[in-house]
Amino acid sequence: MKVVYKITYPNGKIYVGKDLTDSINYFGSASDALIALDFTREQRRDFTIRKELLWESGTATDQEVSAKELEFILELRANDPSIGYNRWPKFVLQTTT
Repeated sequence: MKVVYKITYPNGKIYVGKDLTDSINYFGSASDALIALDFTREQRRDFTIRKELLWESGTATDQEVSAKELEFILELRANDPSIGYNRWPKFVLQTTT
């Protein structure tokens, strides 16, 4: 099974990723240093994250999984630094005129 998942950290920020092997113990490749900046030493002593499967497929190609991952990153704004830890694609603030 191939999956796209969302990790939610105690501060409410999210990370969206994909796993082509459906490993129950895989929590993505978000930047350790970036996440560490948001938590004090004390907060790190008792730390719970949540992993939710957003989409799954037993037949999708790796390309289709990557497209779904991107779709969810953009939909959930996980690449907006105020919302999430994804740094790709680069977040561009949309302004209305």
